Amino acid sequence: MTTTLTPSPPGLHRIADFRRLWIGDTVSQAGTAVTVLALPLVAIGPLGASPFQAGLLVMCEYLGFLLVGLPAGAWVDRMRRRRVMIVNDLVRALLLATLPVAAWLGVLGLPQLYAVAFGLSVSTAFFDIAYQSLLPRLVDEERLMAANAALESTRTITAAGGPGLGGALIAAVTAPVAIVVNAATYLGSALLLGRISRPDPRPEARPAQARLRDEIGEGLRFVFRTPVLRGLTLTAAISNLCGTVGASMLLVLLAGELRLSPFLCGLVFMAEAIGGLLGSLLTARVSERFGELRAMGASVVLSGVLWLAALPFFQADWRFAVAVALQGLGWTAFMPFKIGSVALRQRICPPALLGRVTATVRFVVWGCMPLGALAGGLIGEHLGVRAALWTGATGELLAVVPLALTVSALRVRSTGRSA
Repeated sequence: MTTTLTPSPPGLHRIADFRRLWIGDTVSQAGTAVTVLALPLVAIGPLGASPFQAGLLVMCEYLGFLLVGLPAGAWVDRMRRRRVMIVNDLVRALLLATLPVAAWLGVLGLPQLYAVAFGLSVSTAFFDIAYQSLLPRLVDEERLMAANAALESTRTITAAGGPGLGGALIAAVTAPVAIVVNAATYLGSALLLGRISRPDPRPEARPAQARLRDEIGEGLRFVFRTPVLRGLTLTAAISNLCGTVGASMLLVLLAGELRLSPFLCGLVFMAEAIGGLLGSLLTARVSERFGELRAMGASVVLSGVLWLAALPFFQADWRFAVAVALQGLGWTAFMPFKIGSVALRQRICPPALLGRVTATVRFVVWGCMPLGALAGGLIGEHLGVRAALWTGATGELLAVVPLALTVSALRVRSTGRSA
């Protein structure tokens, strides 16, 4: 059984509050694209991190989702969503500002990088849960897929320019100084979010006997007792686990072993972002043509094949261009799954549960990433960086299995009813 989409009505850009969220998120993501490149380059370059230490840094960048992901959803459902986003924008700006200060004082070290990366992951966990819970309040259900696609499109546009610009900026003024750009963008995002006029009501008071553990359990039960959500969540978890095994070692290969410049390293991320932009523009059309679940399944398989095909071409010669192109095409293929799964979750989840459901999904999906980064660091340290990349890319091909089993079960159930 597949779920088809109806075209979203025009005029999304005319919704002022959505526009403010859209612009604020775009500004923030542009700075984040610089930091994605800057933090590892600080570790690998000036601080001389080993593959295992670089893997630990990537692990810290996602560790917050594993440690606070589940309670964060229950807490967000008890708080004003927009306020949560503004506070965490300010926290992220403050954390990043400590890095250039430490660099100027000559005391910057790996422990501080780890601490800042972990702090960013905790704040981002709260911000993203609140962000996905706020969006359905700003647009109606018919525009939800279009709103997610618009946000994903501009995220990939800014990500396309960010790493390339970041690479040039890092080469010119050093990575710690480039991080100042991201700190400023979080401040800009907070200001724009503060201008949203739609009321940000306090959620309904919980019964006095309500316990945090029980509320977390509600989110877990909804996700894992809803077949489609369970299949999508497990597929995304496997993809992220295996993908991070390789991704944690990618810059170690490019900047460490191949000695590529920051600008060339940034081109890889730029190609991924351009590919993601193209995929986000095609997502609605592909889903309407093939059916939502079928399109998502094909998306996972095709992206895995393309990423695996790119690995032999990561060399310090003309083959690097082929690797970059294949990497970008892989992200084009992955967008129907990435965008479609979020929109489907937002449509079928009751508003009162959305924070906890989002947190549950993030806990499972993003919580796998620090484990993947740790595994990537260990493999890279003991078996080699390329061995980690091959291990991760091969494992990603298995990610489609839970979704395929879900689609098959739904088809059997549908056939049984019709018989």
